[in-house]
Amino acid sequence: MSNQELVVLGRNDEAGACCPGLLTAPLDEDQAVELAKVFKALGDPVRLRLLSMIASRAGGEVCVCDLTPAFDLSQPTISHHLKLLRQAGLIDCERRGTWVYYWLVPEMTDRLAGILTRPAGEPSPGRAAATGAAS
Repeated sequence: MSNQELVVLGRNDEAGACCPGLLTAPLDEDQAVELAKVFKALGDPVRLRLLSMIASRAGGEVCVCDLTPAFDLSQPTISHHLKLLRQAGLIDCERRGTWVYYWLVPEMTDRLAGILTRPAGEPSPGRAAATGAAS
């Protein structure tokens, strides 16, 4: 795994908008690079499980002490995965005494959902062309 920092998508964007939906307009090179960093953070099963555990927790936050026992991994490895999710802007945390509590950053998951969502009622461009060619 590389030691590169993951940049939070949309942070420091001048207009506040990160990327168009994939079906609305092609991503430019910078948008693709930034989006790939977030998807890279999501590209590991442990990180996906951690994100899911944090996001689905009643009350909206979870202590690291409740996350670690769910995995057959060392505490430093879990902390590393959580750090990568934080660097990607998917979660945030706060230290309270000895423990660290994590919560989902809904703005980031909403942004990802917006990028991946097809406008309502519109067929996917590839599907419409394939259907027309088959008739």
